Amino acid sequence: MIKCKIEWDDVERSQDDDPKNLAVVFANVSGVMTQTILILVLSALAFAGLVGLYVFAWSVPTWQIFGPALVRGPVTGGRITLTFDDGPVSPFTEQILDILRARKVPATFFVCGKNVERFPQILRRIQAEGHTIGNHTYSHEFPYFRSRKKFAAEIDRTQEAIAKVTGQKPVIFRPPYGARWIGFYPVLRERGLRLVNWSDTGYDWLEKSDIVRRTLKDLGPGSIILLHDGRRADPPEKIDRSRTVSALPAIIDAARSAGLTFVPLTEFLSS
Repeated sequence: MIKCKIEWDDVERSQDDDPKNLAVVFANVSGVMTQTILILVLSALAFAGLVGLYVFAWSVPTWQIFGPALVRGPVTGGRITLTFDDGPVSPFTEQILDILRARKVPATFFVCGKNVERFPQILRRIQAEGHTIGNHTYSHEFPYFRSRKKFAAEIDRTQEAIAKVTGQKPVIFRPPYGARWIGFYPVLRERGLRLVNWSDTGYDWLEKSDIVRRTLKDLGPGSIILLHDGRRADPPEKIDRSRTVSALPAIIDAARSAGLTFVPLTEFLSS
């Protein structure tokens, strides 16, 4: 720490003796203060940078610095798997289910508890048609700076909502935005939940052609594809996933033409 101590008597003497001395004294004080402020500013910026880097490390879906996540299956066998987040939402989840049934493609739906309460009949159909169901929190909030208690409440409320409809609690979990935070992993371990993120995404808020292109860009054996059948836990009237619905047949057909086979996510969990 920089200490700055000026005797006022010296200043008074400087005033009596020579005005130039007074200017020198205050110039020295100003220099010391400027240096101190600069050090504090640089320290604050360095701290903010470290905090930003720390948050970023929790945010990248494929990074596993702080804990494990399934982001890709085996690269042998030509198998890939399809996942959908943020549903169920009518009519888009139902339209996606129609396409999957027509093309005989299994998928995994990571559902939000609030949407399960809105559309329990769609969740029943997901289960009846043999798809896998995962927990995607109740209200789809950003996880940053949330307490462990808050995580647990979001997960437990969704587990209960799903079990009320299907009679079963999921064993897989995907965090909103693929992001994690302190306290996540202990909560998951206590509930026997495995964290699953993704390796490939279509960024399906784009145009149909861009969704297809981006999904297929790096697609290969072991890929876990992320698409959306909802949008967070927003009111249904504010959601439009028609582009995802429109792009899905082209994605499925192109992947199969490339020699890839769609399998349930459970095959990746056991491998």
